[in-house]
Amino acid sequence: MIEFLTEYGLFLAKTATIVVGIIAIIATAVAMSKKAKIPEKLEVQNLNEKYESMANVLNAQLLPKKELKQLAKQQKAEKKARKKQIDTADKKRMFVVNFHGDIKASNVSSLREEITAILTTAKQNDEVLVRLENTGGIVHEHGLAASQLQRVRDADIPITVAVDKVAASGGYMMACVAQKIIAAPFAVVGSIGVLAQLPNFNELLTKQGIQFEQEMAGEYKRNVTMFGKNTDKERAKLREQIEETHGLFKDFVARYRPNLDMSKIATGEHWYGTRALELGLVDELMTSDDYLLEARKDADLFEVTYTAKKSVTARLLSSVQSALGRSKGDLFEYRYL
Repeated sequence: MIEFLTEYGLFLAKTATIVVGIIAIIATAVAMSKKAKIPEKLEVQNLNEKYESMANVLNAQLLPKKELKQLAKQQKAEKKARKKQIDTADKKRMFVVNFHGDIKASNVSSLREEITAILTTAKQNDEVLVRLENTGGIVHEHGLAASQLQRVRDADIPITVAVDKVAASGGYMMACVAQKIIAAPFAVVGSIGVLAQLPNFNELLTKQGIQFEQEMAGEYKRNVTMFGKNTDKERAKLREQIEETHGLFKDFVARYRPNLDMSKIATGEHWYGTRALELGLVDELMTSDDYLLEARKDADLFEVTYTAKKSVTARLLSSVQSALGRSKGDLFEYRYL
């Protein structure tokens, strides 16, 4: 009996320790979320100055003192000339925005603020460059992201999209809005197609003696399901909806790039940059880095970044949601580009 009580006591002690540890972790996270809130802010970085600073660091190590002194004098004169040009409002400005997409296009909340800020000051001789990295995802989320870029076009301000890694499916829906698309030679481009998929556990539940009940008002409130038995009629309705979404996707792309051969490029396939150029999906093979280095000769470059007000906990939950996006059963509720 004493041995039993001793083991039971140790078990309770271990359990209590684990519970206390979990409570402590939760309490710490809550405290951090209250104190460590990231403030809402709009940041603007002058990329001309950034590149010049990088060059100066190298030149300080590579050039003789005499040449370094001459270079400093030359840069001072150029700055003075640039300032004069800015004062006369003649020099072109390029606003640079970065969009890193996930399945729910979560960054659209920042993108809309960045675009709004740019539109308050941009002129028709300026340009917006979007460095886009996006593999696609939920239809309506990416549709909203594409609409933000459309706002720039509606304001008659030139917009360019640079694809260094990937702009596929919903990512290409965003990219095609631009008047010009540049891509790295091995960037992934295209995938103009629609996907809906989900597991079905009906047979497994039936074997375990578990019944799934569901009542609907409206014949097509849902079509296929994960837990019930799917019928051919329900599958056909889902197929019809997928085809309708695909048709809208193709129409959207054709609106902005009318010279594309949809029979070739709307198959759901993706291509690397070189082949995408041949098909007309992109306009030029170039990285965003080279595009900016060339542009800085004639324009002032400003990188615009909006940070939404978020607590540490909210940011953590957002990251978890992004990671688990495709595993939640949303594949039934949504169509994916």
